[in-house]
Amino acid sequence: METLVWVVHVLAAVVLIGLVLIQHGKGADMGAAFGTGSAGSLFGSSGSANFLSRSTAVAAALFFITSLSLTYIYSHPAQQQGVMDKVDAAATQSAPVAPVADPADLSKSREIPK
Repeated sequence: METLVWVVHVLAAVVLIGLVLIQHGKGADMGAAFGTGSAGSLFGSSGSANFLSRSTAVAAALFFITSLSLTYIYSHPAQQQGVMDKVDAAATQSAPVAPVADPADLSKSREIPK
């Protein structure tokens, strides 16, 4: 789930950057009134502005939603364990532990009597 949110987040960021760079500034509308050629575009003189504005709003909303989702995911970590964690925990609970000899006792037993 986390990976899916990350992928959507990165894609929304890239689309948002692209849409912002494609848009014209507010002063570009005056050029269309004097026949600079944008009036004959695919969406018409004002259609592209509306389409790009709405697309940018959708991409921004998606970006904010994924940002909040990632914040929630990382602030509330799931209590999940891997398969090996469960095996290690079960092995340490059920296996008997052998007593460890004290190194001082071992050195005394190796001394050669005089």
